[in-house]
Amino acid sequence: MVEDKGKGEKAVSEDVAIWTEKYRPKSFSEVKGQDDIVSRVKAFVEKRNMPHILFAGPAGVGKTTLSLVIARQLFGDDWKENFLELNASDERGIDVVRVKVKDFARTRAIDGVPFKIIYMDECDALTKEAQQALRRTMENYTQTCRFILSCNYSSKIIDPIQSRCSIFRFKPLPKDEIFRIIDRIAKEEGLSVDEKAKEALFIISEGDCRRLENILQSCAAMEPKITEKVVYTIASAARPKEVKDVLSLCVKGEFIKAKDKLLDTMLNHGLAGLDVIKQVQAEIWNVEGIDNRKKLEMIKECGEAEFRMIEGSDEFIQLEAMLAKFILLAK
Repeated sequence: MVEDKGKGEKAVSEDVAIWTEKYRPKSFSEVKGQDDIVSRVKAFVEKRNMPHILFAGPAGVGKTTLSLVIARQLFGDDWKENFLELNASDERGIDVVRVKVKDFARTRAIDGVPFKIIYMDECDALTKEAQQALRRTMENYTQTCRFILSCNYSSKIIDPIQSRCSIFRFKPLPKDEIFRIIDRIAKEEGLSVDEKAKEALFIISEGDCRRLENILQSCAAMEPKITEKVVYTIASAARPKEVKDVLSLCVKGEFIKAKDKLLDTMLNHGLAGLDVIKQVQAEIWNVEGIDNRKKLEMIKECGEAEFRMIEGSDEFIQLEAMLAKFILLAK
């Protein structure tokens, strides 16, 4: 009876698990879209020796996942005892490096493992003082510890740290890998995902696997048959056709209709002005009836409107001004 209870608890935990954790890769072969990086890191693990590492790239492309895989492959079942994970966006001051990191780094690894691993996520959020302290710690404890640093922008990491690390630059997942992930999850969860829905998921996720899995889980909560309409509804994004219709009205010089259509689209999908700007900018190249030079001018106007919104201008006034400029350019 006890054994059955354990199985039941495991089944329940699987059912309520967030998909980003449920489908997180556990081995090198499961990591998608970063083949070159995986092969080089795998070679370090097989030799049981590695330098300090800096993972740089956009969110949701496998930086944290690959770090956890490295720890699992190096340390086996005892990986948690030899692996310290810190998020620098929560703990970004010099005290974290002086206390937490040093306390963990100065002790030797257990079970004959050559070194421990400290993983610092969102490292570009560390203050310059903390980064300077981290540089000294990386030098002083190389016998007992290796660092894996993760960041979105490597330019925000000071040069002395970059020079001490082997740098790996991650890229957004390509379409074929995104489709493979969708097919795998659909098979595991008993979902039906049509081709247009897959395209929509790829467009909205922009190669971000975490975002993809979160949207898929939200869609699956509504219905097992996932369509393009369901995806755009859940993601709170306008369909490309809706944005294209607004731009087509601008080309025809119909300002009032274009303004009303854009407002309806924003209200229906709950879009903010910055969301609209990004989708408009992506669709400009698909508009027919104007030459490429005018399209370049339209993209320039998108940039101007986005800057003004970030600075605090009223988004509806800026969007209307942008549409008015589109009409003047199209004439």
